[in-house]
Amino acid sequence: MLIISASMGSGHDTVAAELVRRAREYGHQAQVVDVLGLLPYGLGAGLRSFYRSSVRHFPWAYAALYRAFLRRGTGHRPSGVPLARLAGDHLRDLAERTGADVVVPVFHLAAQLTGHLRSRGLLSVPSAVLVIDFAVHRQWLHPGNDTYFCLTDDAAREVRQDIGVPAEAPGAVVAPEFLSPAPGAAQWSERFARHAPGRPSVLLSAGAWGVGSHLAATAELLTAGGFLPVALCGRNERLRRELADVPGTVALGWVSDMPGLLRAAGALVDNAAGQTAVQALASGLPVVGYRPLPGHGADGVRRMAALGLSELAADGAGLLGSLDRLTPAGPDREHRTAQGHTLFRDDVLIRVLGLCGTSAA
Repeated sequence: MLIISASMGSGHDTVAAELVRRAREYGHQAQVVDVLGLLPYGLGAGLRSFYRSSVRHFPWAYAALYRAFLRRGTGHRPSGVPLARLAGDHLRDLAERTGADVVVPVFHLAAQLTGHLRSRGLLSVPSAVLVIDFAVHRQWLHPGNDTYFCLTDDAAREVRQDIGVPAEAPGAVVAPEFLSPAPGAAQWSERFARHAPGRPSVLLSAGAWGVGSHLAATAELLTAGGFLPVALCGRNERLRRELADVPGTVALGWVSDMPGLLRAAGALVDNAAGQTAVQALASGLPVVGYRPLPGHGADGVRRMAALGLSELAADGAGLLGSLDRLTPAGPDREHRTAQGHTLFRDDVLIRVLGLCGTSAA
């Protein structure tokens, strides 16, 4: 199995790594390639830098680009094929060299690439696109791909409607540690209790790149509301230092024990509907969307809430109201936890292996 990921944050690579783990557990071979690394002339690094700079410093520009060209049902979209096809020869060589039986894109540019190659007869093995976004924007979609695996039934239905390709929803992909008790949770709980006794801990997510809108103000709001804000700053050391100066806030850099941290927290305040939110749902942690990132982040946060997987707070009062209901044990928290667990159904790897006539056995 050849998995095509992209080093845009860490969400795509996290999913790819879990697919590799499962494949090897079942006795199969799997390899991950970064589609950005397959692009020539440094285009991949430039694309990553452009996107990161946009969401950090010019979110309005990315929001406008997304509304005009990427959001489902809005006008004519520019094709991703011209850029993706620049990596075509490299991917074909890699597929032949590794003897891949199936190719699995987990990033939208990679889906454009495999769809283009399959439609031209230039890729001889099936392509199974794993869509890891709740809101499927149009760069994910290419009719040349063989099948799509989505997070939700709604997303799968939209894929079938838009490009007429088979699509189903086996659910999300997370490591098994997120679906079982986490040994590290007790240490996190003790740390939070020492820092702010009696205050429920609320995780404030900013993704691997440490990106968000008015995060310091949100941390201050949580503290004033009686909570302990625990800011997840990813690899953004500057943000970590900034939030560490906000009174009453625990500011964390890159966290290696996410299963333990999620099990110890009272709720997650999310702005992107990415892998951190998915891992929180797997861990039984309620998710509240607030001040979402522009573009597909905002669409994903709204879609999660519309499906009943999370709540969406329109303002500070709404955020505190949701957290007041969801952080203590009780029917509201139990309901939200049960809804989150519906996202985890089947093992998508078994479906992928079926495309190439093999099994997980």
